[in-house]
Amino acid sequence: MRRLAATRPFRLLTAALALTVTVTAAGCSRADRDETPAAASSAKGPATELRLGYFPNVTHAAALAGLGKGLFTKDLGSTKLVPTKFNAGPEEVGALLGGSLDAGFIGSGPAINAFAKSNGEAVRLIAGTTSGGAQLVVKPTITKPEDLIGKTVVTPQLGNTQDVSLKKWLAGKNLTGKVKVTNLENAQTLDSFKKGDVDAAWLPEPWSSRLVLDAGAKVLLDESTLWPGGKFPTTVLIVRTQFLQEHPDTVKALLSGLVASIDFVNTDKADAKTVVNAQLKEATGKALAPAVIDRAFTNIQSTADPLAATFPQLAKDQVTAGIAKTAPAVAGFADLGPLNDVLSKAGKPTVDAAGLDSK
Repeated sequence: MRRLAATRPFRLLTAALALTVTVTAAGCSRADRDETPAAASSAKGPATELRLGYFPNVTHAAALAGLGKGLFTKDLGSTKLVPTKFNAGPEEVGALLGGSLDAGFIGSGPAINAFAKSNGEAVRLIAGTTSGGAQLVVKPTITKPEDLIGKTVVTPQLGNTQDVSLKKWLAGKNLTGKVKVTNLENAQTLDSFKKGDVDAAWLPEPWSSRLVLDAGAKVLLDESTLWPGGKFPTTVLIVRTQFLQEHPDTVKALLSGLVASIDFVNTDKADAKTVVNAQLKEATGKALAPAVIDRAFTNIQSTADPLAATFPQLAKDQVTAGIAKTAPAVAGFADLGPLNDVLSKAGKPTVDAAGLDSK
């Protein structure tokens, strides 16, 4: 009996300790699950480098100004900025989806395509950059849409923003199949127009201005006339979703630099033109004539608002243009939270995701 009485307290104490350890471990696991969001657990701090795509176009004025004035590097701190030049959106999409680019200034059409090609996974729309700045310019003998029948019209690349806009417009005028649409790099389009090999082109700035001022073209249509209030997203900023999740502070730093760049372009146009032109010369080997950059700047509006409400229509336009069989889904494409945080901190109005931030 004495031996049994001594064993029982020991067994009870052992069971109690075991229960305490089990409850404590379970409590820790539950707390970890409840208090640590998945996005936060994937964050890895500032990125070592940020590979950023852009075009040497005036429609990328804020991007060029940010590069030229060091506004991106100022906010990125120790993160190394690696700018990469592209000539058209589809090329940049390939780099983003292939993982060789982290973020990119790009046209709205290719931005939608990048989202659609990855089933809504690979990229997110995080800001706007430019509204407006695209025109259909033609030979002086062309005075109405029907004059384009049998003629050659150029866009920068198959499936790019201007390519979709042109083909949608042609469809609306019942001209699909009656006009030869081809694709050339912008500099080649200028040369071909001068030689008389092409009759018209739907181009972003500064190339529409170059054809008008350097090659004798005239404007048949400014794309802004096709949109409510004359506003449509010519250039936006997208980022790889994985990069956004792993380096949210780096993305916010990029957005802070973009907001500063947009302010610079809008408040000091004379200096902005000088900086942008210097960046164009560095990227292409040749600066624009003063008259060209002046005209190009009058046709663009620099804004951080991506005009998200236009994206469902832009997706439908791809079907009308014959680029896609069904309209790409755009629900869940936008993540404007980081931008709105930056805007709020700067005392500026936030922008509306127009439902694109949820699926």
